[in-house]
Amino acid sequence: MVDERAAEFRRAKTALFARAGLRGTAFCRAYSSLADDWLGTLATDAGITDGSGMALVAVGGYGRRELCPGSDLDVTLIHKGKRKIQASAEAVWYPIWDSATGLDHSVRNMKDALAAIDSDLKVILGLLDARLVAGDRAVAGELVDRASERWRKKAAQWLEQLGDMSAERHNHFGEVAFLLEPELKEGEGGLRDLAGLRAVAAGAPVVDDWRGEPTLVDAHQTLLAVRIALHLRTGRPQDRLNLQEQDGVAADLDYQDADALMKAVATAARRVAWANDDAWHRVGAWLAGPARRRHPDRQLDAGIVLRDGEISLTTEADPETDPSLPLRAGAASAQLGVPMSRSTLGRLAAGVHTLDGPWPAEARNALVQLLGAGSGAIGVLEALDQTGVLSRLLPEWEPVRSRPQRNAFHRFTVDRHLCEAAANAAELVRRVRRPDLLLVGAWLHDIGKGYPGDHTEVGIEVVERIGQRMGFPPEDVLVLQDMVRHHLLLPDVATRRDLADPATAELVARAVGNADLLELLGALAEADGLATGPAAWGSWKAGLVNELVRVVRDRLAGEEVEAPPGLPTDEHRRLMAEGEVNVLADGPTVTVIAPDRPGLMATVAGVLAIHGLDILSAAAASEAGMAVEVFDVVPARGEPPRWDGLRADLALALEGGLDLEEKLAQKEKTYSVGRRPHAARSAQPLVLFDQEASASATVVEVRSPNAVGLLHRITRTLAEHDLDVVTAKVSTLGHEVVDAFYVRTAEGGKVTDPERLDRLEATLLTQLTPST
Repeated sequence: MVDERAAEFRRAKTALFARAGLRGTAFCRAYSSLADDWLGTLATDAGITDGSGMALVAVGGYGRRELCPGSDLDVTLIHKGKRKIQASAEAVWYPIWDSATGLDHSVRNMKDALAAIDSDLKVILGLLDARLVAGDRAVAGELVDRASERWRKKAAQWLEQLGDMSAERHNHFGEVAFLLEPELKEGEGGLRDLAGLRAVAAGAPVVDDWRGEPTLVDAHQTLLAVRIALHLRTGRPQDRLNLQEQDGVAADLDYQDADALMKAVATAARRVAWANDDAWHRVGAWLAGPARRRHPDRQLDAGIVLRDGEISLTTEADPETDPSLPLRAGAASAQLGVPMSRSTLGRLAAGVHTLDGPWPAEARNALVQLLGAGSGAIGVLEALDQTGVLSRLLPEWEPVRSRPQRNAFHRFTVDRHLCEAAANAAELVRRVRRPDLLLVGAWLHDIGKGYPGDHTEVGIEVVERIGQRMGFPPEDVLVLQDMVRHHLLLPDVATRRDLADPATAELVARAVGNADLLELLGALAEADGLATGPAAWGSWKAGLVNELVRVVRDRLAGEEVEAPPGLPTDEHRRLMAEGEVNVLADGPTVTVIAPDRPGLMATVAGVLAIHGLDILSAAAASEAGMAVEVFDVVPARGEPPRWDGLRADLALALEGGLDLEEKLAQKEKTYSVGRRPHAARSAQPLVLFDQEASASATVVEVRSPNAVGLLHRITRTLAEHDLDVVTAKVSTLGHEVVDAFYVRTAEGGKVTDPERLDRLEATLLTQLTPST
């Protein structure tokens, strides 16, 4: 039978959780007060009163009055050797359990508690936030005082352990600001870091309590409000903000949409992460002792010195009159791998203003030096961003700050993506004649995403203004604009068009116009792809882009373009002469030789899908009644297939003895078990026709959500419309695909009849709808 006191608490919680407009710290304090009152009554009834030698103490998040709907009640029952402590403890614990409220509890005598304080980091961290809920004030006061005293005395030991534990946690949960589905509590920049900063401030005199910093108070309020809303919406203690919950949480908190919510989360988390990094840097210097801090200043540049392991400004340096100063200081910081001092950042934040006219050459050169430092520039740009300096130097940066990209393809916000792309470009500068344009172009290639409209078209206009203001000559500004205009050209063409077709090289050569821009775009494609995520760049795509650059370079030089080897090869012809079905597997390449027939590619694609292979590209040719089809594949789940079984199924399918549609439906059902739906917005399926990309074939481009057997369905449809697939290129962009098919009619020509194209488009769109 449930204790009536437990039922009463559950009703009170339900009423509190339903109160409209109660958010953030106000909610947490209200819930903590409700819990205090109830536990106080339970404790009193159990004999835990002032002077009893027993004290019920709230620790951790409950001690900080940060109870969220799914939080456990973290409590310790401390006593001074009471014999009947177990009965008192159970009188409190059982009603809590009956109320269906989470409980994290311990019972300790004072001696054991002090021993735990000396040996267990998690115990002492919890007690740093401890407060009396009910019982003996003197007992609780002694415990809290001893914990604080021992934390300060052993600060060096504890802080080293806490730093290691925080780094391990960050590595496991990732960065809150940049994950598609961030972990609000444990991730880097999350609520756990704010709790850790309080502990750091209690032990290290070089770190201030963040509760005195308004921007961190706001960040805390934002993250706390989102966590509360997530708990209320899901009805469980879930701290990972999954895609399917983001729209609902945004509506609950009155954000315009999920993008606005995620921008607020990213902004808050970045502020926390930056403050956390700064605090731990200062702790490290403090722990190193005076030997590290007392070195003579080392002059680095005009107005800039290296002082005590940090970049500092001299007394004479004036950010108000020297617009190059923040970028020169940033370049020094990035190149040496040391941070700018807090006083330096403060002076820059107070003195730097927006430049009305063109940048001086020193500022432009310093920017290039900063970006050229590679990964070391990312933290420096973040510091300039967090202090407001970056947006004053580049006002166009503000619209992309913390702007989310809510899809599985991109792993970073827009601004961080740009910084990562520039860092990657720094590794590629020896491949181009103009490293400065590569670095700046990589940093700005997606700047248009902060504005309404097509991000490329808008970006071309924005980068023109920026390039002129930075002082680049007109011809260099045009190159920067072309880098924005064509930043997707090479990866798109390489993965969607036939590189063996001379028309492909001609198409790109006309768009690019010269070898200098081509090499810049080749390096930018790699830098951009690596910054986007693993789905955007790998050895397969790199090989295709490099091959495309080669054939286009030859075309621009007026040389005979040497196309990649075509089909069939001499070895293929030898096997085709045998007249039998043959399946060859060579690493990521699967070659199928079989009697030619309509729909052969659809059949093979279906069998490959059944056996867990994703197809990246496909090519086909036929001679004398035999066909050869070559597929570049990757295992969908990381495990290679059983080749004997694949060969047997292919032979069975070609004989009509395998129900491919049923097998693919079963495969899709298996893959969908436990898989969350993608809540990020997906465009409707799209079918495009390109008559210019090839002299002898029509290119059918299909853009659609990915699905098991998708290539099979598309190629089956093409066969049903009496079209032969000569080449297929498949690009997977997260959970979206862009497939291009070079097709010919049975007579060997392009598909030119508009009505026939309309019928094909309608059929393909039917096949691409999710219900299929």
